[in-house]
Amino acid sequence: MRISIFRKEQFNAAHRLFRKDWDDNKNLEIFGLCSNPMYHGHNYNLEVKITGEVDPETGYLFDLKLLKEIIHQEVLERFDHKNLNEDTEEFRNLNPTAENIAFVIYESIRKRLDIRYEVAVRLYETERNFVEYPA
Repeated sequence: MRISIFRKEQFNAAHRLFRKDWDDNKNLEIFGLCSNPMYHGHNYNLEVKITGEVDPETGYLFDLKLLKEIIHQEVLERFDHKNLNEDTEEFRNLNPTAENIAFVIYESIRKRLDIRYEVAVRLYETERNFVEYPA
């Protein structure tokens, strides 16, 4: 039987959207108020989806307790209450857009799971704005 399981988590982080090779006016034109040099923050909501075949022996697709631990290690410990631009290696040279954050989270979780599982990440930057990877 093929099925999907989900885990939701929340983390808070600050960031600034900008390109170092653009001047302040160009950054403001493209990224608007999100380019503020003083940063701004979000209460991110994260959904991780795992899809695959249920193990007939356990009745599980994947142990949700283990998924919780993986998300805690790969996401919360690294990004919660951090300035993504300043406090994380991943975003020192990568613009921390919602798209890029979702991709980084996906890659971190994907490497921890067996290839037989499909993984998807949905990241809500606001109640109305979210991204999903893979699409």
